[in-house]
Amino acid sequence: MTFVYLMKNQNQLNKELVEQHVEHLKQLKKEDRLILCGPFGDYPGGMVVFSAQDKEEADRIAQSDPFISSGCKTYELRTMEIADETNNYLL
Repeated sequence: MTFVYLMKNQNQLNKELVEQHVEHLKQLKKEDRLILCGPFGDYPGGMVVFSAQDKEEADRIAQSDPFISSGCKTYELRTMEIADETNNYLL
């Protein structure tokens, strides 16, 4: 299943925390779970799109992100259906 965690900034980030977040993303990529990630340009936060077996696992992954576990960001978890040419954009 595909999930998205939408993050909202709560507290100031520091270099060490950003580096830990990047390591979290690299680990997701290594596990072939990371699909897309990045900050928003018009909103104080960002998102991570990733795969997980179920909502419980997705919650654990989001909560293990240093941005979240440190309290610097809050998150909302959403399920997502990817629409692309392989499924005719869910037509």
